[in-house]
Amino acid sequence: MSAGDAGRPVISVRGLRTQFGATVIHDGLDLDIFAGEVVGIVGGSGTGKSVLLRTIIGLNRPRAGTIAVFGQQLDELAAAERQMVERRWGVLFQDGALFSSLTVAQNVMLPMREHLDLSEGLMDELAAMKISMVGLQPDACNKYPSELSGGMRKRAGLARALALDPDIVFLDEPTAGLDPIGAAAFDNLILELQRNLGLTVFMVTHDLDSLNAICDRIAVLAEKRVIVTGDMAQMLEHSHPWIRDYFHGPRARARAAELEPKQPDPKQEDS
Repeated sequence: MSAGDAGRPVISVRGLRTQFGATVIHDGLDLDIFAGEVVGIVGGSGTGKSVLLRTIIGLNRPRAGTIAVFGQQLDELAAAERQMVERRWGVLFQDGALFSSLTVAQNVMLPMREHLDLSEGLMDELAAMKISMVGLQPDACNKYPSELSGGMRKRAGLARALALDPDIVFLDEPTAGLDPIGAAAFDNLILELQRNLGLTVFMVTHDLDSLNAICDRIAVLAEKRVIVTGDMAQMLEHSHPWIRDYFHGPRARARAAELEPKQPDPKQEDS
């Protein structure tokens, strides 16, 4: 992060309105994301979690409102200036969104080809380093996405998101489709990379375990806007019906029971 970024949000959304035809997804949405934090974006189906992510990175055009990244209003930037801002973020879409006709290494090198003027040899070395950083073995470099498991595709997609050494990483449902062990391993990977690289992480998720394990703050989407932000303790105390149901519902209670230390059976102690 540059000195000019210190003390202010690295992402600032104000008055955002997104709409598809007559359907309004967000209206008057405000959100700030600060440097170095991991923020989980949660909400019910249809609240526009992924739409918000895609709008911030420019894949959807908002009807109203402003989006500033690193203090710069994105809609006011010339093409070359916007490209410089976009080089400072990486994106992991659901299931990795890899190009099926390219190897993992070639997928990781795509952002380098687009934004950097590097030799083939150097790009090969950098791609191999990024692939290693996300916990894939060297032989993954020459594999195609169809040869990878779901978890490996997500890791390869994360390697591509890190290709340009970004300051911000956007993650769209990173643990969706993974078994509990794989999801926990991916959470640990994200947290390790965030700490080692000083990343700011914007993570759309429905995974309560991820929210609890790695998020500094949680932003709840409901009623077409962000209705509250806070840490897990604040979520557990909040009285909004959806927040209460989500964080205290059957799945949350079942997970809490799994994590609660088992008490010794008095009958066994007496035997």
